[in-house]
Amino acid sequence: MAGLRRTGRRALPAAPERLIDDVRHGRFERAMSACAATGALVTTAEIYFEHDKASFGDPWMWVPIALGPVQAVAATAGFFRKGAAKTVLPVASLLVVANGLHGTYLHARGIGQKPGGWRNFRYNMEMGPPLFAPLLVTLVGGMGLLAAILRRER
Repeated sequence: MAGLRRTGRRALPAAPERLIDDVRHGRFERAMSACAATGALVTTAEIYFEHDKASFGDPWMWVPIALGPVQAVAATAGFFRKGAAKTVLPVASLLVVANGLHGTYLHARGIGQKPGGWRNFRYNMEMGPPLFAPLLVTLVGGMGLLAAILRRER
């Protein structure tokens, strides 16, 4: 059959076979860059609405809003240009990872400052700042770092 290749037990179209082969050999820089760009935009929007709900009470709440578009632009550039994936993307991603870890500290501090602090753990985890949300931002930065060290697809 035209366009199909034999891989062990079953035949796959050439494009999915090449994608699987690229992933097996660590060649998915462009795909990971696209995931990092998309993740940055989605998480930035979510962070904006959550921090707006808290009235941006701390100036640090603006930092992930500012870094999200930077990560998205760097990851998009990394998708289209190998040079950007090896220079700009890791710098932006490292900033996002650092900000995510700092945000986790700030959210933990915010939970501790609620009435009852950490002794009232269950209530303050539900009603206070979301402790694990900044770690999701860290994962988006991690995707960018991973894209920077991977090999480019053929």
